[in-house]
Amino acid sequence: MARYTLTAAWLLGFACVLNAPASRADGMSDGVIRIGILNDRSGPYADLTGEGSVVAARMAAEEAGGTVAGVPIEIISADHQNKADVGAAVARRWFDAGQVDVVADLSNSAVGFATVGLAAERNKIVLNASGSADFTSKACTAISFQSPYNSYTNAFGLASAVTKRGLDSWFLVTVDYAFGRALATDIRRAAEANGGKVLGEVRHPVNVTDFSSYLLQAQSSGAKVIALANAGNDFVNSLKQAVEFGITKKQVVVAPTVFLTDINAIGLPTAQGLQFITGFYWDRDDASRAWAKRFFERHGAMPTMSQAGVYSMVRHYLRAVQAVGTDDGPTVAARMRDLPVTDFFGGRVRADGQFLHDMYLARVKKPAESQRKWDYYDILSTIPAEQAFRPVEQGDCPMIKK
Repeated sequence: MARYTLTAAWLLGFACVLNAPASRADGMSDGVIRIGILNDRSGPYADLTGEGSVVAARMAAEEAGGTVAGVPIEIISADHQNKADVGAAVARRWFDAGQVDVVADLSNSAVGFATVGLAAERNKIVLNASGSADFTSKACTAISFQSPYNSYTNAFGLASAVTKRGLDSWFLVTVDYAFGRALATDIRRAAEANGGKVLGEVRHPVNVTDFSSYLLQAQSSGAKVIALANAGNDFVNSLKQAVEFGITKKQVVVAPTVFLTDINAIGLPTAQGLQFITGFYWDRDDASRAWAKRFFERHGAMPTMSQAGVYSMVRHYLRAVQAVGTDDGPTVAARMRDLPVTDFFGGRVRADGQFLHDMYLARVKKPAESQRKWDYYDILSTIPAEQAFRPVEQGDCPMIKK
């Protein structure tokens, strides 16, 4: 088994928590634990994150009793409009003038990179639900975390499985920003590692409505597999149009990043049979069902993977604050890595900030198989956490020495 050591800077973070008593440590910086949910509230990812992520964070705060370590919890939110400069401006204002302790969700990797950089300068914590695997690799920091999925779990894992079945030629339809490029990179790596080849790639802007030119290029490539390396409304529109053009009758269309709200928008007649990897499904077990029922009562829709991830990360953060009695970012972050995750995800937090839990291979049900609205997935198999997530030695986290 490989052995790893932590850098001096990393050890300083752990020293803070190890030398502090379990109750109050250095105390609170002000009279409120303030958590900012920064995400897409009006664009292509609004349904899968948006207000639902705010609801999920509030549920975590309510579960803590509305206070932690003797101070109240406040949840605020803002729309980053899927623009890195807008998101960075909000995060900077929150950190510098708004006394925000934590930024959560993000749901856009370009915004995520900008926010993580600002947070690291100010020792503020980031609970990141956007998808680039670089957040736990070259962009990892001592105060940033990621859950419930990333481009490696969903793109590398899916492409490996598909290529091993003999579908060894690929064409990529990629959303043109950090998240899409990360998906494409991991698909390419997985396909080539398993004897496949990527014949071509075309990139499209975020929130485009007409995919005809991109899909026709994919169709004419002759690739056995067309991967829709996008998410949210972009995925919904591209899959619908692929079906309309008859592409799915001759070529296999796969999508690494699928959310429950996507299937609700597409409909089972169109989406049936689609296979993908997910970190959460509301109807998987008693624990997920119980939490999803409470979420539905507040939001009117079942939770997506990202919304469940926001709840889990916020809940875990609040448990860590309670344990150390301070909102000091490095101290809390160190304890977050030390505590087990005790919600429906389970698992633990790795040194690079990755929340580790099992992932699941899912299939969209046929209309006749669905008993009611939101009854959309069959879970085909479980992928153990240690297999689902990229091994830490394959990452490039600057805090960790191989």
